[in-house]
Amino acid sequence: MIKMNKFITTILSLSIITFVISCTDLDEDLRGVITSDISVEGIATDDGGSGGGDALGGAFAGLRSTGTGGHTNWYSAQELTSDEMVVTTKGGDWYDGGWLIDFHQHNYKNTNPSVNNNWNSHYGAVATTNELLAAGTLDANGTAQIKALRAYYFWRLMDMYGNIKLPTSPGVDVKQSTRLEAFTFIESELLSALGVSAVSASMDLSGSALGTDKNPYRLNRYGVLGILAKLYLNAEVYTGTPRYQEAHDAADYIINNGGYTLCGVGCKVKNLGKRPAVATDPDELEGFAAVFAPNNAGNQEHIWTVNYEAGVNNGFNLAMMALHYSSQITWNFDSQPWNGYSTLEAFYNSFDENDARKKASFIAGPQLDYFGNTLLDYATDDGDPELDYTPAINEIFPDGIREAGARPGKFSYKQFGRSDMDNDFTLLRLGQIYLIRAESAARVGGGWDGAAALTDTNIIRARANATAYTAAQLTETEFLAERGREMFSEAVRRTDLIRFGAYGNAWWEKSASTANKTIFPIPFDAIQAANGTLTQNPGY
Repeated sequence: MIKMNKFITTILSLSIITFVISCTDLDEDLRGVITSDISVEGIATDDGGSGGGDALGGAFAGLRSTGTGGHTNWYSAQELTSDEMVVTTKGGDWYDGGWLIDFHQHNYKNTNPSVNNNWNSHYGAVATTNELLAAGTLDANGTAQIKALRAYYFWRLMDMYGNIKLPTSPGVDVKQSTRLEAFTFIESELLSALGVSAVSASMDLSGSALGTDKNPYRLNRYGVLGILAKLYLNAEVYTGTPRYQEAHDAADYIINNGGYTLCGVGCKVKNLGKRPAVATDPDELEGFAAVFAPNNAGNQEHIWTVNYEAGVNNGFNLAMMALHYSSQITWNFDSQPWNGYSTLEAFYNSFDENDARKKASFIAGPQLDYFGNTLLDYATDDGDPELDYTPAINEIFPDGIREAGARPGKFSYKQFGRSDMDNDFTLLRLGQIYLIRAESAARVGGGWDGAAALTDTNIIRARANATAYTAAQLTETEFLAERGREMFSEAVRRTDLIRFGAYGNAWWEKSASTANKTIFPIPFDAIQAANGTLTQNPGY
């Protein structure tokens, strides 16, 4: 490979490419000159996609405003408190008052920015649903969808904060509910949308106002059943009473009736991140990698997704959150990444080398630019200017090495991308539903029965070209690891660790934490504004 101490900025005019070379510090200015979708031979950047195109759009936009794929909201709360990801302080970068370190080490306080943002943004999303319902303009299907969506927002709040308020009318305050009361209300709203009194193997959904059409930006029967499956899977945490049979039956119904299929061999999309000069970049992304690609709209595995589209539906900026500054000229982004989120070494190493999900999920090793040249870090802090994403991370504070940590790449990046990405974010997909059915089958009798989870888990393993488990191998601990490999970066890990009793474990740069940390503190500002109607969670 040729080492370069200069970088190349591409300027495209019609079909002519002119290369302009300048000696600019990569860390200070890597501004791209392309700010709109273009078409170049070998590179497609306009992948289309649309939202629901109806009156429900404002309410479903709350999935973006709550930070499903963004920094300091839902994504941060689920990933940075877990054993999957960390943001290290890199000299003067990323300390941000210490809240990121507090998240990693479970020392979060009631003034933590993400704790506050999640509370405010989710209640803002609830308010939007209440206003839409109060307007009285929705038909039965729209009403069922919005009530189910509101229940989902309440589920997130309950999952994070425990005892919450459940306002259902615009501008009307209500008392704080216990977690059990919140669970019961959420369950009843979802069951009502489905037109049944309970989830069972023999349930009849023909009376539901919800449809069965496969618009992943809206909620059909299978999407609402998926929310219920997640609710029941975690019921023992929320209420003390296990509901694994209902979780199993909800997942089973989706698998047998939904018409969704795993994206495997033959399920492929054009690789929008391909660098024509890099032979190892495939022309197409197939199977697992295609599920999360920039052009993943309409994937056969998607049940419910968040519609992201740069310049239209913004808010998914993982490329900015994760990649090193110099990686701008690997993908020709129009903005310089921030060099924040990286993967813990132990989590990265939990993947076998032959597991297709490892290559699809991470960016690791020596990095190349668009033309196949070695990518450099001109302000290197490890003595080697070649940019090499190393799985090992030296420390969380105060001087985390700038290139340390494999970077999340599961929601892959496209050439000439903007700071906001086009990838639809997966809230519910068939692979996840198989894992819910597997886990609930293993737990339904009490304890753990690996044999009961074996078939569904090995279906997921087969798609990844990973070796099949035997019943003896599929312990509870191993299933959690397998769920992590399948669901990495999909904002579920915190909840999973809590359910498996592993959230308080010690891991890299984190000592064991206490049980009260499984819920966040209610924000200081919310307590102050509540006039005595909110009580703080224990231990805060």
